[in-house]
Formats: sequence, structure tokens, C-alpha cells
Amino acid sequence: MPVSTKPKRRPASRPKDQPKPYHHGDLRRVLIEAALQLAAEGGAEAVSVREAARRAGVSPGAPFRHFPSRDALMTAVAGEAQQRFRAEISAALADVPDSDPLARFRALGLAYLRWAMRNPAHFEIISSGRYFAHDKATDLSRDNAELIDLAERTLADAFARGQLRSGDLKRVQLAGRALVYGFARMNIDGHFPRWGIAADEAGPTAEAILDLFIDGIARR
Repeated sequence: MPVSTKPKRRPASRPKDQPKPYHHGDLRRVLIEAALQLAAEGGAEAVSVREAARRAGVSPGAPFRHFPSRDALMTAVAGEAQQRFRAEISAALADVPDSDPLARFRALGLAYLRWAMRNPAHFEIISSGRYFAHDKATDLSRDNAELIDLAERTLADAFARGQLRSGDLKRVQLAGRALVYGFARMNIDGHFPRWGIAADEAGPTAEAILDLFIDGIARR
């Protein structure tokens, strides 16, 4: 039987280095960014360590060196969201003089509302106790307490300067917090359509109700 002299075809070799979205660098940061995107797209429930790893282009086991559980990842996500939230408020206050605390409260409240409405899933993560252990997130809890204290001190300063009509500072502070948090929460919970607020009207409405509140508490 004749032997074939035709050379055998070798199987095509696979490329050794397949490109991936992530190669080297700060994997922890990449995973947090991926989780923030997942939350923005599908809500906090859409975040998982495995899906964040897939988005980052690494193996399912790679993230566990940084985040051994979903709770750990969500804590980091909340910390990053809180930093961005606070940075927006700080930027809004940068150009408002200390001599006008009511104007500073307005700038603070408006920055709060605008960020919360642009980032509803991120706001829900940092403001709700459902997604991670708040008692273990000491940096986040401290930062949140500082923001609350900033709002309260701003109104206390307005009170001390005679800018407030009411003599009950504590109730004014509570009403101010209820206003901004409540409006942001209404957006998350989908109440705006019921009140006739279209998506493109949410920002102007937030500004209008904040001005209405300040007009109501200000001494004229």
C-alpha cells in the first residue's frame, strides 16, 4: 500500500495572548468602577463580584483577594459613591461666601439633589442600610456624619446671623434634611409621574422647592 508523502496539516495554534480589558494595574479600582456601572445600569441588585470580574476581564476568582464577598465589594462601591457625592457638594460651596450661610445652604442642597437625581442607584446604596454592613463601614459612616453636620452648621450659622425667621433651629434643620432627602427618595421610588413631574422637569422642580423652603424660613 503506497505511503502518502503529503505533509500532515498541523492544527492551527491559538494565539497565546488574547487581549483583555484588564492586564495590569489597580484591579481593586477597576472592579469598583465595574460595580458602579452595574449599579447604574441595573440597580444595586445587579452588582455581583463575578459580574464585576467579567466586566474587568479577569477570572471569577481574581477579585477575591480584594473583595472576599459581595458585601465587601458593596462597601467599597458605597465609599467611592460617597466621595463623589461629597466632592460635588464641596465644589458647589467653593464659590459661595461664608458670610451668607443661607446661600451656602441653597448651594449645598442643590448639589445634593442634583447628584442624587443623576445617580439614583448610587444614592440609594449610600443612603440605605440594605446593601452592606453600615456599622463596619467606619469611613463611610464618618463621612456621612460630616455631611449632615455641615448642613446643620450652615443653618445654625444662618440662625446666629439672624437670617432665620423661626426661633426653633432644630426643627428648621430637620425640615431641611427631610426636604432634600425626601425629594431624592421620591425620585428613586418613582413618585414623580404621580405628581406630574416629567423627567426633564425634575431638576428645575428641585431648585424651585428648595427656593420655596428657603423663602419660608428666611427673615425678610
